[in-house]
Amino acid sequence: MPTTAPTRHPTLTATLRAHYLLYLSEALELAAFMFAAVLATWYLRNIPNPWLQRSLMGAAMGLTAIAIIKSPPGRLSGAHFNPAISLTFFRLGKIGPCDTPFYILFQFLGGPFGVYLATLIVPARSLAAPNVAYAVTIPGLGGPPAAFAAEFLMAALLMAVVLASSQSRRFAPYTTYLVGLCIANYILFLAPISGFSINPARTLASALFAHRYTALWLYFTAPLLGMLTAAQLFLHLTTPAHPYLRHRHLQHRLHS
Repeated sequence: MPTTAPTRHPTLTATLRAHYLLYLSEALELAAFMFAAVLATWYLRNIPNPWLQRSLMGAAMGLTAIAIIKSPPGRLSGAHFNPAISLTFFRLGKIGPCDTPFYILFQFLGGPFGVYLATLIVPARSLAAPNVAYAVTIPGLGGPPAAFAAEFLMAALLMAVVLASSQSRRFAPYTTYLVGLCIANYILFLAPISGFSINPARTLASALFAHRYTALWLYFTAPLLGMLTAAQLFLHLTTPAHPYLRHRHLQHRLHS
């Protein structure tokens, strides 16, 4: 997954003027993901076999994620389309403090726009049906505790895959496809527990249209905690022990 360099612009206003195309790209990316998620949920809603239904849904969303990352907007902005990823990349120094709030703001704006676009294709009453519900994410088997654990695990593993593969010459070309594979398997195996989100903006976009905010807090906290944990472990395992050497080594790794 590509990443953007930290901004050199000193103020939010200057950053917005210089990088507004990055932020619009982030909005379009999550809009595309939500548009596909809602329509795929509606299209596959009547498949009686839940394993087959989730397999097809996972394949659809995995391929959608790959297409978004490979698209021109994805290549331009780094294809975060997830506030938890943007905040984690800020922690790693991959995006700057002025870029980060705009990334997050436009992600939260893009999600509902994608759901709205889906209502232009399928009548809202059909998308609001209980077996679609605008692809809302709510806790399933095991309730909120199990959903929190699942979201934390999925987010941590996804970030670990992105960081480890992107730092490997052998696996870096396959990072995008590994992300798509993770998404497909998460939907297949863990969606019954958490609904599969790992993205606060994605969950809020569906919740706004479905008017269902069940355990919304966990979809804001678990993905971020999972990704930050994976990032911290990555830093611990890949940087020298001495603070000065750690700083120099990290700067070299992130900007090489």
